Amino acid sequence: MPSWIADLVRLDRDGEAFRATASFGAGGRLFGGLIAAQALAAAGATVDPERLPQSLHAYFIEGGRAGVDVDYVVENTRDGKSFNTRRVTASQDGVPIFEMLASFHRPEATTDWQRVTAPSFPLAEATIETRLGEKWADHFDVRSGTRGIDDWPVQPMWFRSREPIEDYPLLQACALTFISDVGLVATARPPGHAPSPGPGGAASLDHAVWLHRPVDLSRWHLYDAEAVSHHDARGLARGSIVDEHGTLVASVAQESLWRI
Repeated sequence: MPSWIADLVRLDRDGEAFRATASFGAGGRLFGGLIAAQALAAAGATVDPERLPQSLHAYFIEGGRAGVDVDYVVENTRDGKSFNTRRVTASQDGVPIFEMLASFHRPEATTDWQRVTAPSFPLAEATIETRLGEKWADHFDVRSGTRGIDDWPVQPMWFRSREPIEDYPLLQACALTFISDVGLVATARPPGHAPSPGPGGAASLDHAVWLHRPVDLSRWHLYDAEAVSHHDARGLARGSIVDEHGTLVASVAQESLWRI
């Protein structure tokens, strides 16, 4: 049977246009990680399967509605000798809600180096088991040191897929993109302020993921992020995802709207 992520990113295709009927969220609003994962799957369907996802840069331009089909249109920006670039626009009922640029890279033999650091939060100290707040999203075992608002996990957190995911780099990247949107809005909250936003609310504005190395999400990974700036009602958080041995598999950055 297909994995949970294969089901979530299963798209109906007509040329360079795709449609997703799996459109879930919380409080009536689509979950951004799902939109980004589906957009990456649509982009990946238009490139050679041997080209691996390298990065994505996305903008949430309108709040999506849960339960409404999402249309994805893929634009071929460039096919090069080493890189492929795609632009994806997601819409509901003809109204754009999301834009993404995605890059894919031909694997190359090269130096493998990273700044070596021990995981900032040992798995042995992650004693609180938390769950993604909606049943449709709860595909990961998640452990952290504190509880978040409405039972959603907070950074830093260890996670792994509850079920195996196919050994297919695009699907693994889609699953990582899905969970990369968890916890960053809360992390971007200005230190010293109440955990909940004011009447103006809080929401993701843009989101970026760099995929550095192959990933197997059946194994434990640590997702750790920190707030680095808040100004003009915008908070920036950036983080990293490492495996049990401290190997960096992805970097993430997100700016959120925080009206306090």
